[in-house]
Amino acid sequence: MPRPLRVAIVGAGPAGIYAADALLKSEAAAEPGVSIDIFERLPAPFGLIRYGVAPDHPRIKGIVTALHQVLDKPQIRLFGNVDYPNDIGLDDLRAFYDAVIFSTGANADRALGIPGIDLDGSYGAADFVSWYDGHPDVARTWPLEAEKVAVLGVGNVALDVARILAKTADELLPTEIPPNVYDGLAANKAVEVHVFGRRGPAQAKFSPMELRELDHSPTIEVIVYPEDIDYDEGSIATRRANKQADMVAKTLENWAIRDIGGRPHKLFLHFFESPVEVVGEDGKVVGVRTERTQLDGTGNVTGTGEMHTWDVQAVYRAVGYLSEELPKLPFDFGTGTVPHEGGRVIEGGEHLRSTYVTGWIKRGPVGLIGHTKGDANETVAHLLDDHSNGRLHTPAAPGPEAVVAFLDSGNVRYTTWEGWHHLDEAERALGAAEGRERVKIVDREGMLRASEA
Repeated sequence: MPRPLRVAIVGAGPAGIYAADALLKSEAAAEPGVSIDIFERLPAPFGLIRYGVAPDHPRIKGIVTALHQVLDKPQIRLFGNVDYPNDIGLDDLRAFYDAVIFSTGANADRALGIPGIDLDGSYGAADFVSWYDGHPDVARTWPLEAEKVAVLGVGNVALDVARILAKTADELLPTEIPPNVYDGLAANKAVEVHVFGRRGPAQAKFSPMELRELDHSPTIEVIVYPEDIDYDEGSIATRRANKQADMVAKTLENWAIRDIGGRPHKLFLHFFESPVEVVGEDGKVVGVRTERTQLDGTGNVTGTGEMHTWDVQAVYRAVGYLSEELPKLPFDFGTGTVPHEGGRVIEGGEHLRSTYVTGWIKRGPVGLIGHTKGDANETVAHLLDDHSNGRLHTPAAPGPEAVVAFLDSGNVRYTTWEGWHHLDEAERALGAAEGRERVKIVDREGMLRASEA
């Protein structure tokens, strides 16, 4: 009998789990069968869902239910708290598996090259998201001394950052936020949050539902200035071709014509303001300077030369995430992706045998979580084509226990799918004691102990 196809997936976020699901639904799963091991550097799975989605978005976090059903399959094993390449490298993976899929996502902030961006009080959105989502590898405190804050960017991450900064800690208490995050937000001094986009309402990258959620808080007054509602031929064409863009524009239009209410926290959405400098004094942020822009007829903008300096004491850049380079793999530092053709890794113009990518490390951090399904299906289709045509290499030790022995020999303290259930139960127990669904365990050692219980 032929042995099962052995596949390693590096990264246990949605992209990696969708790839595993695609493998399980393939013809190869029936004959000769597939055996999948997923490696994750954190003690818990689910990646972006657990550590990138805001805690007050339970609808999106509900995706975990579908991911659970995949990881419950007997053909899949989870090895958490295993770091690539320190605990297991590419050569090691090739010794145990027919193919390797990298789905490591994007965790860093994309740079914004304007003067003053490195001042004290200037932060990357990804770092802030990691803090309020209880990532085990970031500091437990966050400086929230600024009364007026700027957020640069008009995507969903910018909305999340602005909303968390503008909400009260008590509004977030019913969520899974850990005690250190609640305490930090309870001390937050922000009363004004200004979100800046260099183009117009039709070009904003917000999702309609996420935008409307801003207005649901009883403490947040969302303000849009009427002069920021403007469209050219390109903008009108965008609205006609894209239902979501049209819905976003209509919401912003409605907000621009209503009276400003008395909710205590003001959240301003500014358009046609291009950040050109973070202003500092004594090494600290004291403002942000923007140039007024105007539409050029195509939906793009040009500068007008009109400058304005906004009084803020902190700046968060939310201009995109960036993947980190993976040792032993080629990397495009401009796009933050691994060069590939349909998910097959390309090095020196040739396919890197048995090596694949999916998700944001493949196409960049764009689109919604569900869009990674299409990525996974494409990558897995090419992997299976290579398998059926004999283009995969033959691993030296394909037996499922070989990798376990390897990790044990390196004293790697790995977690398992059973361990996730233990951690899940521990977090739910913490939540139940406070009348909440869950309280997230933050520190890595605490996560490991709970997983090993």
